[in-house]
Amino acid sequence: MAAEAQRQAWEALCRAQGLALTVQRRAILECLAERKDHPTADQIYQAVARRLPGVSRATVYRSLGTLVGAGVARKVGYAGAAARFELPFERHHHLVCVLCDRVTDFRSPALDRLPRGVTPGSGFRLIDYSVQFVGVCRDCAARGRRRTARQSSSRRKTHEGK
Repeated sequence: MAAEAQRQAWEALCRAQGLALTVQRRAILECLAERKDHPTADQIYQAVARRLPGVSRATVYRSLGTLVGAGVARKVGYAGAAARFELPFERHHHLVCVLCDRVTDFRSPALDRLPRGVTPGSGFRLIDYSVQFVGVCRDCAARGRRRTARQSSSRRKTHEGK
């Protein structure tokens, strides 16, 4: 999406949600638009602080929460790893590396056609979905990286505790 069209889309989403597009929110959205690597909240803070010296970490974190809550930005990742963020302007899914925590976009027309219905009587109203594949990325596999005991135990606790 072109930069101007993307800016107009943010403004429209913010207006629709009753959110003012503050200087801080605009800087966060611009940071997300420029990056394709699903940055963490801390990486976003560092980028915004370079543009807006004096902005607090709390303001950036709070603004991210507001933008995610309004559907203007999306939080992605998996349990046990730092949350990462993106702009949700086109449907896609994610590949998540358990070794380096890299999150990569993955497009699949077959996944996009999954039925959107949920079991009748569940009481759950589905709004949207995305699929995350968790594994080892090409770079980590090529380097022969393996999970450390700490990584293995934190993943085990995360999934066994459900």
